[in-house]
Amino acid sequence: MAEISWPWQYNFPPFFTIQPHSETREKQLEAWQQLIADYLKANKQSTIDIRESLNTPLFNNASINRKLSQDAISSILEDMARKGRAAPIDKSKNVWEIYWHSLDEWGNMVYSWACNNGMNNSVCTLFELREGENTVDEEFHGLDMNILLKALKSLEKKGRCELMEFDDNQGVKFF
Repeated sequence: MAEISWPWQYNFPPFFTIQPHSETREKQLEAWQQLIADYLKANKQSTIDIRESLNTPLFNNASINRKLSQDAISSILEDMARKGRAAPIDKSKNVWEIYWHSLDEWGNMVYSWACNNGMNNSVCTLFELREGENTVDEEFHGLDMNILLKALKSLEKKGRCELMEFDDNQGVKFF
């Protein structure tokens, strides 16, 4: 597991209880959202299963004996979804995709890479984008396939690329 820099709130017991005062709650939710994104980014993860993550260091600070409740985690993730930073994967809303960057930001990173590497008007596979030697130093290297597809679909809506399928592969042509 990668090391992250825990924010000061993480060692403040009230941080683990959703606060009733609206301004305080907004700041608390934003701090949790940033912590979740930072934690997942550091660990190269993009999904959270609420049931399994209750006992992870992210939501359980053993040193102060405080743990975030499942309802509190759900509230934070719902707020992230309203802000475009997360989306439930299952109907029961136990498993969530978390976006360390917005889908537009991911799309823009991929598009910038494509432009900088002369990939305009050429096709590359999604495997090449996620796992290829040319993307090893890119932040989107190894990105969850579902998130990559959503980011590329946002680019496609802007007319910057076209998603395509050939044989058993998926690819993208950048414009």
